[in-house]
Amino acid sequence: MEELIKTFHIETNLLLAQFVNFAIVLFVLWKFAYKPILKTLNDRTKKIEKGVKDAETASKKLSEMTEKEKEVLVKARKEAQEIIKKSENEAKKNADGIVAQAKQQNEKMIADAKKMIDQEKEKMLGEVKSEIAGLVVSATEKVIHEKMDSQKDKELIEKAIK
Repeated sequence: MEELIKTFHIETNLLLAQFVNFAIVLFVLWKFAYKPILKTLNDRTKKIEKGVKDAETASKKLSEMTEKEKEVLVKARKEAQEIIKKSENEAKKNADGIVAQAKQQNEKMIADAKKMIDQEKEKMLGEVKSEIAGLVVSATEKVIHEKMDSQKDKELIEKAIK
């Protein structure tokens, strides 16, 4: 070994001093650089893990919310369809009622018109009868040349009308 040291010109004092210097630099770096960097890396690792965990939680919540939203939309659509069906049924009922009421009013108007026509007919027949009676009386007066009494007038009028 001594030969090796002499061949490569290694000085033990210098080697020992370099070893002490290396140990001091290593201690200083360990104390002031490596520990804070290691702490920062650990903190970052924890933050990243927390972020990943939060992202997974948020993803789960988002999927749950999406499912709930779908359920709410399905329920709302069903309710809307039920409301539309009820509205259509009520509209049909109302339309049927309106049609029935219109038919009833139409029938009443027809009955009233028939009644008025019958009244007018009776009135006209009465007027025609009295006019015919007057004509019969004047015709018989001209034929007979004398006035008959009211009893004979009525009898003649009745025979002429029938």
